[in-house]
Amino acid sequence: MPYDSVALVGRPNVGKSTLFNALAGSRIAIEADSPGATRDRVLFPISLEGRTFDLVDTGGIGVSDSQRLERLVERQIALAIEAANPLLFLVDGRDGIVPYDYEVAAILRRSGKKVVLAATKIDTQRLEDGLPDYRPLGFGAALPVSAKQNRGLHDLKRAILAALPPEDPGKSGPGEGGELPRIALVGRRNVGKSTLVNRICRAERVIVSEVPGTTRDSLDITVRNGGEAFILIDTAGLRKRGQMDDSLEFFGQMRTERAIRRADAAILMLDATDEIGKVDKRVSALILARHKPCLIALNKWDLVRQSNPGLTPGDFSRYLGDRLPGMHFCRLAALSAREGENADEVVASTLELIRQGAGRTGTAALNAALAEAQKKRAARPKGGKPGRIYYGTQVGVSPPTFLLFVNNPAQFDEGYLRYLGNQLRRKLAYPEIPLRILLEASSEKEIGRYGPPANRQPK
Repeated sequence: MPYDSVALVGRPNVGKSTLFNALAGSRIAIEADSPGATRDRVLFPISLEGRTFDLVDTGGIGVSDSQRLERLVERQIALAIEAANPLLFLVDGRDGIVPYDYEVAAILRRSGKKVVLAATKIDTQRLEDGLPDYRPLGFGAALPVSAKQNRGLHDLKRAILAALPPEDPGKSGPGEGGELPRIALVGRRNVGKSTLVNRICRAERVIVSEVPGTTRDSLDITVRNGGEAFILIDTAGLRKRGQMDDSLEFFGQMRTERAIRRADAAILMLDATDEIGKVDKRVSALILARHKPCLIALNKWDLVRQSNPGLTPGDFSRYLGDRLPGMHFCRLAALSAREGENADEVVASTLELIRQGAGRTGTAALNAALAEAQKKRAARPKGGKPGRIYYGTQVGVSPPTFLLFVNNPAQFDEGYLRYLGNQLRRKLAYPEIPLRILLEASSEKEIGRYGPPANRQPK
């Protein structure tokens, strides 16, 4: 069932994103001095005195967008107001009432929702003592707050709690019932990520536009489709660092990299009608460096069918192996985000990869696979002695992590470790996900016939 949300609304540049981050306790939304940094709805679950709800950051009402996306931004604000109760109306505590504040107030009155009025940027006692009168807006006196100085936040939180509707036992809070799996949707600009998000959510959840770089924030979106629940992280499209226009784009790309780090798996979207380029390779390198399970989604496959009716995803896999060799084991899926073709299947397949990465392998099966791999190809000799693996054991999951006790770790270069990873994927139950291999120097006598000493931990 849907759960409660509290939306921050106001004209541009009143400090919504700064206050959102202060209440969330983390830098979730992009903060900028220039108006219009926020476009989509940015959600983050918070808990106050045992009550959990979504906090929602929105764009500025009346914003003039540099890429002429005002109508789309206003649509996202309207959807946030429609879903939230109460609404947190923010005004600039240093400016007094300006005409746009009256416009915002009229919109909020028409919503019929409870409204908490707060005046931002009140950083000192002198500013609080001289706080303008905001009662003409129709929502009583404004609570003075300063996100940067942490002033007035306790009173603001109490006001939000008092305005929340009575708790409904039938509603579930964000993330209730355990930590939900996180899937990061990544790729270069204008590849169709936001279109796919809306298809998966079955709602107009994010702005979709032909204008490149529309998405700036990384957006955590809780999705409940049938019996599955997960968090989808929509990210800003990446492009070459030398082509970035401004700091907003830079911070958006930094958040994309952070989204990959904190995700349980990634969906790498590629434009199947275009060549794989440097940016695609950089995104894949970020995924591999973090050992994240990855599904490669070939978007615009409907256009591929029109121009090349006989082409199959299998044909594309050979091309992929040449251009992204480190991703050769990743699962492929063809889709059309615009038409909604295979959108749900892409998510289901990615969740299966997460479950695959959480599996464990028996010690006997692991060591049999290691023995066979060494028989086929030994590590390069050093000082006349070949590299030898005495014993292996699984020490972690997500990603599957194996500790190998060897005679000399220096003899196992990156090429041989890639070879071992490929062999283990073929023999064990991890055919489509990255593996992490750790090495520890030991002696055959120390390992013995029955493995390492009990409770041995990797160094």
